[in-house]
Amino acid sequence: MSAEYVLMKGNEAIAEAALRAGCRFYAGYPITPQSEILEYMSVNMEKRGGVFIQGENEIASMSMLFGAAACGARCMSSSSGPGFDLKQEEISYLSAAGIPAVIVNAMRYGLGDGEITAGQDSYWVSTRGGGHGDKRILVLAPASVQECADLTYEAFDLAEKYRNVVEILSDGAICQMIEKCYLPEPHEHDMDKFDWTLTGKPRDARKNKAYNLSYYMGYEAYDKYMREKIEAMFENEQRWESFMVEDAELVLVAYGISSRVCRSAVRQARKEGMKLGLIRPITVWPYPRKAFKDVPESVKGYVTVEMSITSQMGEDILLATEFKKPLYGCLTSKELPTVEGIIDRCRDILAGKIKPMEVL
Repeated sequence: MSAEYVLMKGNEAIAEAALRAGCRFYAGYPITPQSEILEYMSVNMEKRGGVFIQGENEIASMSMLFGAAACGARCMSSSSGPGFDLKQEEISYLSAAGIPAVIVNAMRYGLGDGEITAGQDSYWVSTRGGGHGDKRILVLAPASVQECADLTYEAFDLAEKYRNVVEILSDGAICQMIEKCYLPEPHEHDMDKFDWTLTGKPRDARKNKAYNLSYYMGYEAYDKYMREKIEAMFENEQRWESFMVEDAELVLVAYGISSRVCRSAVRQARKEGMKLGLIRPITVWPYPRKAFKDVPESVKGYVTVEMSITSQMGEDILLATEFKKPLYGCLTSKELPTVEGIIDRCRDILAGKIKPMEVL
């Protein structure tokens, strides 16, 4: 880390951390609330010896990224809402070819085009989407500007470790807020170090391997490879933060901007004599099921705090807790949760005024 901190937006921290990680190709298209990533790359990429392209649309940008990543370059794209939806086909193709890349999704609210406001309703498309087929993408959810930098910097290493797509799942609040941030040290990436890249060399000099792995490996070997890779990611990459869960009556579960409010709610509730705790997923895939092993049996239930309508994360919480405890919702749609609102909800839950939530 650098010795001095800087004040940056979350989007700017993502872009600068990517450059410092050796990202030398960015292709994207402007859409709020992530456009500062594209703008930052347009100003700074050439200075670092890289290539910036604003494609004619999201699909074209992702196709360009596929080509550069297949040659071994560290590549990134970013989008939000409907723009991220358009990237799904190429995410599927990247997964099929085993080509590493980093994609940023700055969530906004609503179906279709949605609204230009904060939201957390891209959870499903991020953790269950990314195209068809049996594959998973690693999804990291920062809750601060510092984590925007740290997780983006690390995302490139993870992508290459597993030859997999890694997503930074930000939201309209985290990516736009300004905080102090310690930036990681610059790193240069050698795009010729892999044996699977396209090199442009004659066929007899080196066999190029960057294409659909199922064809290259054969289906039996491919099935085994994919199962083992997904199992390894699930076992090794679960990340979370636990806060005051040891004696909690209710445990809040939240990520991103909602988790910041929840932390304050836990502190305030404790002052009022109500024992709340917090589990904050840092990876939303793999979902940190291990985090729930440390919750005491005496806990009365879990409360998912999300800016969504139907609790997109609820199913993962139920799977992680093996349906042993009731799950309640504090769902705020496009409105940011408040400390008072969370505490009031939890007070009503403990008083028996709120029924457990049906996850739809």
